[in-house]
Amino acid sequence: MTEKVLANPPGTPANGSSWKTKTLQFWGILCQSLRSSREPGQSPRATDLPAELWGTGLPFSMRQNALWLAATCLTLLAASTNSTAFAIDGATPVASLKVKPGFKVELLYSVPKEQLGSWVSMCTDPKGRLIVCDQYGGLYRVTVPPVGSSESSKSNETSTANKVEIEKIDIPLGEAQGLLWAFDSLYVVVNSGGKYESGFYRVTDANHDDKLDTVEKIRTFPKAGEHGPHAVLLAPDGKSLTVLIGNQVPVLPELAGSKVPRLWGEDHLLPRMPDGRGFMKGVMGPGGSIYEVSPDGKTWTLQSTGYRNQYDAAYNQDGELFTYDADMEWDWNTPWYRPTRVCHAVSGAEFGWRNGAGKWPAYYPDSLGSVVNIGPGSPTGVCSGQGAKFPADYQKALFICDWSYGKLYAVHLSPKGASYAGKLDELVAGSPLPLTDVLINPHDGAMYFTIGGRKTQSGLYRVTYVGKDSTAPVTATAPDDALAQRQLRKSLEALHGKVDAETVKIAWPHLASEDRAIRWAARVAIEHQPLESWQEQALAENSPASAIPALLALTRAGGIDPFHRKESDAPVNKPLGEQIAAALNRISWDRLSNDQKVDLCRVYEILFNRFGYPDDAVRQQVLQRLEPAFPSGFKPLDAELANLLVYLQSPQAANKIVAALGAARTQEEQIEYARALRVLKEGWTTPLRESYFKWFGKAAGYRGGASFSKFVENIRKDAEATLTDAERTQLKPILDATPAEAPPAVVPPRAFVKEWSVAELAPLVSEKLTARNFDKGRELFAATSCFACHRFDGEGGAYGPDLTMAGGRFSAKDLLESIIEPSKAISDQYEAVTIVLSDGRSISGRIANHNGESFQVMTNMLEPNNQTGVKRADIEEIVPSKISMMPAGLINTCNDEEAADLIAYILSRGQRDHAMFAGKPSGN
Repeated sequence: MTEKVLANPPGTPANGSSWKTKTLQFWGILCQSLRSSREPGQSPRATDLPAELWGTGLPFSMRQNALWLAATCLTLLAASTNSTAFAIDGATPVASLKVKPGFKVELLYSVPKEQLGSWVSMCTDPKGRLIVCDQYGGLYRVTVPPVGSSESSKSNETSTANKVEIEKIDIPLGEAQGLLWAFDSLYVVVNSGGKYESGFYRVTDANHDDKLDTVEKIRTFPKAGEHGPHAVLLAPDGKSLTVLIGNQVPVLPELAGSKVPRLWGEDHLLPRMPDGRGFMKGVMGPGGSIYEVSPDGKTWTLQSTGYRNQYDAAYNQDGELFTYDADMEWDWNTPWYRPTRVCHAVSGAEFGWRNGAGKWPAYYPDSLGSVVNIGPGSPTGVCSGQGAKFPADYQKALFICDWSYGKLYAVHLSPKGASYAGKLDELVAGSPLPLTDVLINPHDGAMYFTIGGRKTQSGLYRVTYVGKDSTAPVTATAPDDALAQRQLRKSLEALHGKVDAETVKIAWPHLASEDRAIRWAARVAIEHQPLESWQEQALAENSPASAIPALLALTRAGGIDPFHRKESDAPVNKPLGEQIAAALNRISWDRLSNDQKVDLCRVYEILFNRFGYPDDAVRQQVLQRLEPAFPSGFKPLDAELANLLVYLQSPQAANKIVAALGAARTQEEQIEYARALRVLKEGWTTPLRESYFKWFGKAAGYRGGASFSKFVENIRKDAEATLTDAERTQLKPILDATPAEAPPAVVPPRAFVKEWSVAELAPLVSEKLTARNFDKGRELFAATSCFACHRFDGEGGAYGPDLTMAGGRFSAKDLLESIIEPSKAISDQYEAVTIVLSDGRSISGRIANHNGESFQVMTNMLEPNNQTGVKRADIEEIVPSKISMMPAGLINTCNDEEAADLIAYILSRGQRDHAMFAGKPSGN
C-alpha cells in the first residue's frame, strides 16, 4: 500500500524539476515579497529577496537579473493590487482567495493531475492522516505537516516547512465519491467512471501492518453517473452508517425496512411536462434517498427521499442530519425552479423532487421545505464543525461546498420549533475554486478541503483559526421550548416503520400541531399503520387542523399513483375516494387560513390523481367552493386553484386565469398560469384565445435556464392541441406571427421620476413605513426589475441574492443604499471577475462551471446560457470586479411613497400581515 508517490512543496506541480516551474515559483515568491516590502517607484534591494528564493534552483545570475527586472514592474504590481496571478500549472493560490477575517488558509498540496488525478472525496484515518480519491482513479493516503509548522505565521501564507507525503493505496479500488473510516475499516462508496464497479465496499488491513490490503464488496449499486451513489457517514450513536444516493438510482430493493411510508407517487394533477431537453425524462420519484446501514453492510433501512442529488451530509452537535441538495439550473426562471438548499433530513422525510416541470413546491404538505435556500450552484462536500478549533459559533455550524461558484459556506443553525433555520456565512471563496470535499480532522482540529472534479486541477488546503476568540470546545445547547419540541418530534419518529396498536392514539393529537416538523412526524407514524385501524377516524374528524393532514394520509395510503401502479395492485377503491371527497367538502373554506387552503387544495389534487376524475355531483360541489376563491391574491393558493379549475374544466377558468396571466408581474407567475391553461378545453371565447396565444409571442423573449425555451415551446404545443380546426383557422395570424427579436419587458417601462440619493430618500422612506400597501410593493418589485434577478418569497430570478430574509439583516437605509449605490458593497457570493487573457482580451462575469483545462464564464446574468469558454492556459490574471452587476438607478422611477411601499415589501419577508401594512388593506 505505501508506495511513496510525491512530496512536492505546496503549489508545485508534478514536473517540479523543470526550468519553467522553477521560474514561475521564483517569480511568484518575488512578486509577493516586493508587494509587501517596497513602495511603487522604489528600487528593490538584494535584501528584499526572501530566504526561500535561494532554494528555487535558479542560478544566482538569473535571480539577480530577475530582481532588477522586477523593479520596472512595481508600478504595474501596485496598480493590480486586487488582481490574482492565475496558477496555470497548479491549484488556485491562497493569495487569490477571500477568507473570513480571523481564519487562515494554507495550500498544502497542488495535485499533479497526470499522476494523481483530480480529488473528489476525503476522510481521516485513526492516525489523523487523510485518505483521498481521484474521481476517475485510485486512492491515496496523505500525511500533512503539523498545524503551525509553516515558516511564516502570517495569515494566509502558503509556504510550509514540512512536505506533504502522498502514498498510493495499493488495492484495486477507486472512483470513490464517499469515504469513511469506522469500525476498523475504510468504507468506500464507488460511483463508477468505468474502472471499478459501482457499489459499497469495505477495505481492511488483514495483517495489521498499517497497509490496507483486503477489499470486500458488500453491496452493488447500478451505474448512474454523477447522480448516483455518494457519501457515507458514521451515525451519531456510533453504531450504524448513513449512505446517500442521488436521484438516478431507484429506491434500493431488499430493504430491511423503511421510515418513509412506501406510498410515494408523482401526484401531478395536470399532465407533467418532462424536461424539454430530455434529461431524466423517464426517471420517476421519489428521487435521491438516504439510508441507515449496519456496519456489515447487510441491513439497509430507507430514512428519507425526494432529493435531486445530495452529494454529502453531516450530523450537527444535536445529532440531527442535514444535507445540501442540488438545483436543476436548466429550470432557472421557471416556477418549478428550486435553488440549492440545505435540508433537515428527518425520519420519513420527502422533499419532492420529480423530473422535468414536476418538482413539488416547498409549500406542499406532503413535502418538507428547506432550512435555508442558497441559490444556483453545485453542492459537494458537507461537514459539521464539531471538533474544530474554531470559535463557538463555527464549532456549531454546518459547512457546505459549492463546486460551481467556488464558495465554502458556514451555515449557522438555530432552533425553529422542532426543526431549524439556517443563516449563511461565507468562509472561503475563490475564482476558480471547484470545491469537492471538506472535513474537520479530529486529531488537529483543523479544517481540510479539496478542489478538483471532472478532471480539473486539484489541490489540498487547510483552514485554521488565528483570531482572538476562544476555541475551547463547546457543547450543544438549545432553549427549553425548542428542546421540548425536538424531543416530541423524535418520540413520534420512533414510531416510524413500525406497526403498533398505540401509534394512532399517540400521534393523532399532533396532526393539528402548528409546528410543521411535528405534524409531519405524526402523519408519517399514522401512515405506517394498517389503514383499517384509522380510516374511519380520518373520515369523521371535525377539526380542520386535524382533518386536512388526516385526509392527506388517507388519500396517500388508500390510493396508488398511476405511474407507480402495478398489475398486481388492487383496483382503484372508488367508494373510498367518494368518502374522502365528501369529508373534504365538509371542511368550511372560510374557517381556513391561506396555508390551510393550500393544503386542502393539495389533498384534492392527490385524491383526483389517485382515485380518478370525480363524478359530476362531486365535481360541481368542488367547483362551487373553489371558483369564487380565485384569484385570492395569495400566490401559492392561486397556483393550486388554477390547476384544480382547469382539471375540473370549470367554465369560469378561461376568463379568470387569462385575466390573472395578464396581471401577473413575473414571468414565473405567468408561466404558472400558462402551463395550467394549456390543457383547458372549456369556456374559451375568441378574445380569450387571442389573448392567451399572444402571450407566447411575448414569452419568446423571456430568459431562463437551458430548458426554458423548450418548456415554453411545449406549453404552446399542448395548448394548440386543444384547438378545433375552426379555432386554428381563426387564430392563424397569431399562431404564424414571428416573435419580436428584442426581449419584451415583463412589465411596462416606467417614467423617470428623480435621481435619488441615499441621504435624500432614506429619511423620507423611514418615516413612512406604516400603513403601506403590500400589493403595490410587490408590483413595484417587478416594475423596478428586482424580480429579474432576485428571488423573493419563492419567485423571481436566481442570479442575485434571495431577498426574502433581507428584513432580518438590513434596515430601510441599508436596502436603499444597496439599490441606489449597488457597487458600494458587493456580496462575495455574487461578485463578478474580470479575466485578462494572454492575447489582451478581457472577459467579465461569474465563473460558473469547470471541465478539465477550461471553465465557463457567465457574462450576462439575464442570459445565463450565453457562457464563454476560457482555457486555463490562456489566462494572465483574474481581477475581482469593483462594479456590481446590478445596475444603479432602478429606484429612480419611484416617488417617495412608492419607494416606501417597495422597501416595506422587501422588509416584510413576504408576510402580508406584517405590522407595516396595518391599517392599509392590500389592493387599495
